[in-house]
Amino acid sequence: MNDIHVDVDGRTLKISNLDKVLYPRTGTTKGEVLNYYASISGVLLPHLKDRAVTRIRWPHGVRDKSFFEKNAPAGTPSRVRTATVPTTGSRASSDSDTLRFPICDDLATLTWLVNLAALELHVHQWQVTKAGKPRKPDRLVIDLDPGEPAGLHECCRVALKVRDALAERDLTCTAVTSGSKGLHLYAALPPTGRQSLDSDGTTALAKEVAEALQKSDPALITATMTKAKRPGKVFLDWSQNSGSKTTISPYSLRGRERPTVATPVTRDEVELGAEDPLGLEQFRFEEVLERVQDHGDLFEA
Repeated sequence: MNDIHVDVDGRTLKISNLDKVLYPRTGTTKGEVLNYYASISGVLLPHLKDRAVTRIRWPHGVRDKSFFEKNAPAGTPSRVRTATVPTTGSRASSDSDTLRFPICDDLATLTWLVNLAALELHVHQWQVTKAGKPRKPDRLVIDLDPGEPAGLHECCRVALKVRDALAERDLTCTAVTSGSKGLHLYAALPPTGRQSLDSDGTTALAKEVAEALQKSDPALITATMTKAKRPGKVFLDWSQNSGSKTTISPYSLRGRERPTVATPVTRDEVELGAEDPLGLEQFRFEEVLERVQDHGDLFEA
């Protein structure tokens, strides 16, 4: 054990095993992962703010076992903000089946989570109030998941179609590479109109878009979850708008062979990826830090 104590925003945290290799293929250590999250926190934390966080933890690195964690773990510091919400994603606070999620609003909480080897941070499409009650969704997401041999190139081609379909519904989308194989498209819901939709409403809207695009280009696009029907196509996963579902947060690492990151990209980059099979690739954490330094937060924009 090589525990150290560090001061984070005026709070003393115990950090352990900085030299432990979490990504064996690249030799990336826990210390480097902690440094990435601290360095990216300025743009990451605003997208975690007021959102219940589901973590995927790899205590012994990405080549070993991982596990999902929704509830705040035993020993959660009292300073960590939490929210108790229904497991179904229902907005009814009287639901007896609940989960107690941590809310990651500050660097100290982020550091604490990452020290537990929480490499991936997943969030819902809704936020919670100060009292911890879930709000209605503030955004819609469509996950573009390619079935081999389709890849990111095909996702970019489909993304242009999704962009146009959302524009027809007065929604503007922002693209984020998944850090895995595909691409996520987010559309902020305006303060009136669509904002009145609950999670069932946004799910229905995303499904409507997905099924319409499947009908227009069945050779490339599927809205069907059955994996046997996905080879060579891009699956438009509309279900992540469900109140109980989560999506990897922009700027979160992924637990893949390499330390890739869910990375916001520009419209031009998506168009280039649609034209050129090598025009867009998944980004590593070092590249993401450089992108933020050069371009700021493309997701916020």
